[in-house]
Amino acid sequence: MRTNIVIDDKLMAEVMATGQFKTKREAVEEGLRVLKRRHVYDGLLALRGKLHWDDSDQGWADYRQNQAALKAQGLPHDADALAPPQEVPAPVARLAVAAEPAPKPYLPARRKKP
Repeated sequence: MRTNIVIDDKLMAEVMATGQFKTKREAVEEGLRVLKRRHVYDGLLALRGKLHWDDSDQGWADYRQNQAALKAQGLPHDADALAPPQEVPAPVARLAVAAEPAPKPYLPARRKKP
């Protein structure tokens, strides 16, 4: 998208002096990417202390035991996620019948060179 913006010349000169960017556009786009990544990072920081990860052997044994108990009770469990994917049938071929021919795309007239 084409946009005209006013940017602080001193700031742009400092950024361009790093030699990392060939154009002002590259510098601005990278700045937008950094802002986007920062937003995601802030979301991850908000989860700090709220998640618990137990990667010990005992933790995995407890997990498998809990999943087996859920399955035995007929309750939802995620063992199906570990199963190999089922074979998907091939799509049925369909005949395409056009009622009328497709319109030709618009092509602007070419100017002849003088």
